[in-house]
Amino acid sequence: MTSVEEVDQLDSGMGSSDAHSPEAKLHPPDNEIDEDDEEDESLAERLLGLTEMFPGEVRNLGYNVGTCLCTCMKGLYAFSCSAAWLLFSSSAILFAPILFEIERVQMEEVQRIQQKQVLLGPSKAMSNVNASSLPMAPPVQQ
Repeated sequence: MTSVEEVDQLDSGMGSSDAHSPEAKLHPPDNEIDEDDEEDESLAERLLGLTEMFPGEVRNLGYNVGTCLCTCMKGLYAFSCSAAWLLFSSSAILFAPILFEIERVQMEEVQRIQQKQVLLGPSKAMSNVNASSLPMAPPVQQ
């Protein structure tokens, strides 16, 4: 060990810090000792250590709740897929004929208008279409 006289000779007191003093080099701080002594643990080791805190019944209950929740979520997902398929396929089957019928009626109307244009001329065919869709005008009084 160094004596106090040797420390006084080494340290002139002119701007030296405590970190560079011989006493600081002999005694490292506590946080450095803790960091070196601790072993690095993996996440699995830490979780295993946490499971040892709880009794077996609590661990079994947690496992059973977790597996039940996972099974229920899988079942709910399968049910929602089946329900969506049933809903969309049945709506397509039910509404497709209605849509086809509406389209057929519109095409027949267009063909009728074209046929009238060919036979009677464009002005006569359009006047009949407009007159049938508009309400009748009241008679004009003089």
